[in-house]
Amino acid sequence: MSHAVIPETPAPVPPSPHRNGSLGARSLPRWAPAGFAVVAIALGVAIGAAAGLTSKVQWGLIAVVAFLVLSYVTTTVVENKRQAKDRLATSVVWVCFILAVIPLFSLLYTTISRGVADFSPYFLSHSMAGVLGSEQGGGVYHALLGTLEQVAIATVIAAPIGLLTAVYLVEYGKGSLARAVTFFVDVMTGIPSIVAGLFILSIMLIGKIEPSGLMGSLALTILMVPVVVRSTEEMLKLVPNELREAALALGVPKWRVILKVVLPTAIGGITTGVMLAIARIAGETAPIILLVFGSQLINSNPFDGAQSSLPFYIYEQYKIGETASIDRAWAAALVLIAFVMILNLVARGIARWKAPKTGR
Repeated sequence: MSHAVIPETPAPVPPSPHRNGSLGARSLPRWAPAGFAVVAIALGVAIGAAAGLTSKVQWGLIAVVAFLVLSYVTTTVVENKRQAKDRLATSVVWVCFILAVIPLFSLLYTTISRGVADFSPYFLSHSMAGVLGSEQGGGVYHALLGTLEQVAIATVIAAPIGLLTAVYLVEYGKGSLARAVTFFVDVMTGIPSIVAGLFILSIMLIGKIEPSGLMGSLALTILMVPVVVRSTEEMLKLVPNELREAALALGVPKWRVILKVVLPTAIGGITTGVMLAIARIAGETAPIILLVFGSQLINSNPFDGAQSSLPFYIYEQYKIGETASIDRAWAAALVLIAFVMILNLVARGIARWKAPKTGR
């Protein structure tokens, strides 16, 4: 009877602390990137001051270059070249992120600091009726009301059209018609707002239609539809095909699968896309100038007579050039930013509320 010989398992070799690239190799501490940033900022200030550079942007660019060089060289010496390349790529990503965030925070800080002086319940509840541009007082109520009505009308028109178009492209679209619709949606996405305003203006001139909030809403609709189509289309594509196939296998008609399975699954992303489209058109000025004309008085009827809006109000007050009017323009800009922020918060809330629930 033969006995099988079991070979001995060799003992694991512990990693050498001097092996390049191993787990035991030397590594920089976690605070190293922060230290590089501090040293780079100091170098940027010192070199900029010594060279007589007056622009803080130039100092910042010097600091960015110094940060990247310090990060790469130090990591190469302490660790290895592979880790240095990885840290360099990470540093470039962080630098790009900070460069993108700085203008945003600068915009928010400037708008809040300049607009908070005139921002008050009185400002929100009064119009500019009887107030001269150079005088203190007045408010933004008529412009806020106009923006709410015009954006609401545009949303009521554009959201169903955009949603149904996206459903067609994802669920039914095939052949040349679907390609043509996709092409024109892409073209409409890049249309400047002034072109949409001129299109509606030409219709007004042909039909001898008076300026009103409705005309501005139609121009905003043109700008909103492609955004809704694109965002909704992407959300519908994210719905797993297994859900569609399972419902169809049970004999459910396709229209009911779309209505009861596909749309509820993607409703969070669809709502977010619609809210982003609303936020985009809420700040449009050119179509309102062409089609709504603006008004100092409160006009709650968007179908008759000139109206104002928040972007038009900002443009109008800043154009006057007086200290009081410029302060009102900054306060109105703060109101517009708050309006867009509220829309985004509402979109997040609806998306979380309507997100598919998974059972335990």
